[in-house]
Amino acid sequence: MDDEGIKPKKKSGFQFWREALKSAKYVVAPMVDQSELAWRMLSRRYGADLCYTPMLHSCVFAKDANYRKESLQTCATDRPLIIQFCANDPQILLKAAQLAIDECECDGIDLNLGCPQVIAKRGHYGAFLQDEWELLEKMVKLCHENLKVNITCKIRILDTVERTVQYAKMLEAAGCQLLTVHGRTREQKGKNTGLADWSYIKAVREALSIPVFANGNIQYLPDVARCMEETGVQGVMTAEGNLHNPALFHGKQPLIWDIALEYLDFADKYPCNLSFVRGHMFKMLHHALNIHRDVREIVANGKSTKDFRDAALMLKEVCQEPMKKYETEPELYTTKLKLPLPYWICQPYVRPSVDEEQNPDQKGFRLELNRKRAEDMQKIGRGDTGLSNNKLKKMLRNPHKNFNRDLKCVFEKCQSCPNPRGMKCEQRLCKNCCRQKANDEIFDCKAHSIKRKTIADRDQLKQENNGALPTVENVHCRSEISPTDACTEFTVKHLKYETKSDEVTESGQCSNKIAKFDNGKNICDVKMRQSEDKVS
Repeated sequence: MDDEGIKPKKKSGFQFWREALKSAKYVVAPMVDQSELAWRMLSRRYGADLCYTPMLHSCVFAKDANYRKESLQTCATDRPLIIQFCANDPQILLKAAQLAIDECECDGIDLNLGCPQVIAKRGHYGAFLQDEWELLEKMVKLCHENLKVNITCKIRILDTVERTVQYAKMLEAAGCQLLTVHGRTREQKGKNTGLADWSYIKAVREALSIPVFANGNIQYLPDVARCMEETGVQGVMTAEGNLHNPALFHGKQPLIWDIALEYLDFADKYPCNLSFVRGHMFKMLHHALNIHRDVREIVANGKSTKDFRDAALMLKEVCQEPMKKYETEPELYTTKLKLPLPYWICQPYVRPSVDEEQNPDQKGFRLELNRKRAEDMQKIGRGDTGLSNNKLKKMLRNPHKNFNRDLKCVFEKCQSCPNPRGMKCEQRLCKNCCRQKANDEIFDCKAHSIKRKTIADRDQLKQENNGALPTVENVHCRSEISPTDACTEFTVKHLKYETKSDEVTESGQCSNKIAKFDNGKNICDVKMRQSEDKVS
């Protein structure tokens, strides 16, 4: 706050777009399980001005701290950034957005009103809220009035231009400061995707006084310029075009193995769920994997980024001969395969329409793949009639996976929260609650490796000895321990005096579990030496 009780005025509309979003023109769309930090950083390397997080579920986000931690991975150079939520409750959306802003530096909160998938229909969010204008108005208005950052929205077009414009105006009046319009209807998905209608986007842009982004039909860089010219929008968002060629905004079509290896470098630097990485590999290598099916199996069954890296390098090797042949017979790798570019170059994927005849070879491969998978699933699922197809697929990758709830471990709950408690924690708490209690009451917890009392005792020793640890010569620890445990008297003995480094672990405990037997007791026999190092 600038003055007591007065909230600082947020930048709105075009000022928000110019200053907070740096006049972003090239935008990477929010994509479930696909626009994670590693992918955003790769996209920024190749010209993306603005990125969105994957769509986050506001209800889960508001309740689950682990979900928040996993979902909000970012870094200092991951800006400008907008966090997207799906929601159907104003208060829950506000709570989730406030938590996100507190835990992560971002430039805006986006409300997903465009997801057309079946899961969105079941969960009652995304494009399946587009007829509930009163609810949408409440959600946008509440966030606009109470958040430190601006609220934006992403929508799909409705059945008529007039109704779409009214829809957009309602969101603007409620407080939306930037609107992204996907030029397809809720029904245009899968084989019925078809082309986006930019005329709807143009009508929305002309009717609003806030910035508008266009989404749909962006496969190459020239499409961006053509879209902006035809619609008058401030920026262009792409999803599938970016997934198949993350260098799209630089106007480049790199070799698929080069861009895949670049992404894997980012995935190692910013670790994420392996299924995200697998999904990206299938997108980037899509056309090549239809040809080299042995490499496809490696990607499908990969257990680490190393496996995916091996697949990319294998593709590089097997494509050398076709690349030489392409110089004399290019039609073998373009016209015959119905591709604009040879399959080893990044290029968009165009879904075949319902009316288009499917490639007979591809159809045969798909049928054979489905037949083999069905046989494998039948073998695994024999006698397990209660397992769904998804669970059987998981068992194909991990035959030892257990889906029987009766055989799974039941964990006791933490005494302070719903999370499972540490099984060896004397306080009967989860790690977060134990750490908080240790900070308040000053104690150690061996189960959670919390050494709050140890650190406090050490600080006190330093203070009592003018910043240096006490010095002593020829002292033995002589602490009583069990026959199998390491000595833990590092506060009183091992930490008080400097111990030879080869006789203790990094935490200060004895590295030897063999203790000297003395008068019927197991005694730690580690010898101390004189400490010469001063503590700064």
